[in-house]
Amino acid sequence: PPELHDAQRAARREFVLRFQQLTAPVTARGIEDTAFYRWYPLASLNEDGGEPDRFGATVDEFHRRNAERQATWPHTMSSTSTHDTKRSEDVRARINVLSEIPDEWESALERWRQTNRQRKIAVDGQEVPDANEEYLFYQTLVGMWPLETVHAEAGIDPALVRRLQDYMVKASREAKLHTSWLNTNDAHEEALRTFVRNVLASDSADAFVADMQAFVDRIAPAGAVNALSQLVLKMASPGIPDLYQGTELWNLRLVDPDNRRPVDFGANAALLAELQSHDAHERLPELLHHWRDGRIKMYVTYRTLHLRRERPMFFERGDYIPLEAHGKRKQSVCAFARQLEERWVVAAVPRLTAHATRESPTLSDSEFWEDTALLLPRSAPNAWTDVLSDADVETERDEWSVRLPLAQLFRRLPVALLSAAGD
Repeated sequence: PPELHDAQRAARREFVLRFQQLTAPVTARGIEDTAFYRWYPLASLNEDGGEPDRFGATVDEFHRRNAERQATWPHTMSSTSTHDTKRSEDVRARINVLSEIPDEWESALERWRQTNRQRKIAVDGQEVPDANEEYLFYQTLVGMWPLETVHAEAGIDPALVRRLQDYMVKASREAKLHTSWLNTNDAHEEALRTFVRNVLASDSADAFVADMQAFVDRIAPAGAVNALSQLVLKMASPGIPDLYQGTELWNLRLVDPDNRRPVDFGANAALLAELQSHDAHERLPELLHHWRDGRIKMYVTYRTLHLRRERPMFFERGDYIPLEAHGKRKQSVCAFARQLEERWVVAAVPRLTAHATRESPTLSDSEFWEDTALLLPRSAPNAWTDVLSDADVETERDEWSVRLPLAQLFRRLPVALLSAAGD
């Protein structure tokens, strides 16, 4: 206010400065590095900057936030994994599937707790892990379980066991209930390590490992669809997409130091060169059939980045237009258009597909989509080309609407990025 003296203004500035200096570390240490390790109904929500009490958002909310970003922060960075994330983007995408199958998840938890009850260790009269730590352990294991089949009789990869042991000790220290960084409880931490080792590495763990493998086989395809959908949305939405090292392929890593392990950039570069040296869209059936090797994610990444490189101003300045869907599966798609003058791009991805992707991340079954279609503005083009598959896509137009049938849109890939034909 103008009536304040210079000294009073200086005192207020000093207070604001000190307050700002305090709030960030309080949030980081008190919430993200303590509360997030104590309360995790769905661990994928406990991410830096996240609000774990909000179980997702509606498609309308997603569009509203994107429109705000385009209007106010069009150059902000869009990140899904960083050096500091508590779970990589692909781990979160898989854990998110649990929210779609709560009954199956609850049944699995009951079985695993019964199976592993005898493997707990007593420390000072209390079982280790406690119920909360055990729940985090199973969510973590589901999220980062390898995509290649694990056979207990062949032996669990010792590196996987060590990663989980280190993670559980770190999580317990962050929670500060039984141990902490300043006052370590060696007995509790050693009991956690022993529990993880006994669950995964002992000869008697065969039944649990087989059950975990079957459960991950059940949800991993839906997790892969979530991950590819997240990737396309990040690439086409307002903002500048950021790719953290190693996320060009499936990346099932946890909080640091796990997410800072070396990346074989030479191998990744060789895979990319192979994809770029052929008409990769003709190999889409092969990439989908072998989706577990991660090449399908790298393929979608490089094709979307090429489009952004070809049209930098389009993605920087293009209007953001939410698209509605009509039909039986209208809740299972999120889509929007970007428009700049006469040029158009449409991004469309599936969501909530756990009951349609039990064996493979493909959604080409026309029976699943039935009559569901995207509704486009009447000014939209009639002919499109899918940048990801090179497939031609035609709209259905009548006097009332312009439609893109989803059965046609997703017939080759479970995600789509359309460009007006001829652009």
